[in-house]
Amino acid sequence: MAEYGEWTRKGATLSDVTARKEYGVDSEFIVKGTNARKLEYREGAIHGNPYIRVLRSQLEAYIAEELGDDYVRRWQEKTELREIKREMTQLRKRLDELVARRAEIEDRR
Repeated sequence: MAEYGEWTRKGATLSDVTARKEYGVDSEFIVKGTNARKLEYREGAIHGNPYIRVLRSQLEAYIAEELGDDYVRRWQEKTELREIKREMTQLRKRLDELVARRAEIEDRR
């Protein structure tokens, strides 16, 4: 099943909540995969709220098997686009701050 150390590698696992955001699958889909023994999982809880943690590579393979490769690719592109937009917004905000600071300094001259 999982490679040695895969559970501890950064980015190799994700929670059921993150899976919903990144791949558009619900918790029931993940539970179905764990019951079919297609997905290894670990249970956790944060502030008393339970969640399921699964391996990203196994989840992607399971989604591709159940819903098709195209589904996985489309959701990965949507997720990447969302991250790009978020970063662009942050950069615009930072640029506006720098422009304002530059104007402040130039006005003092």
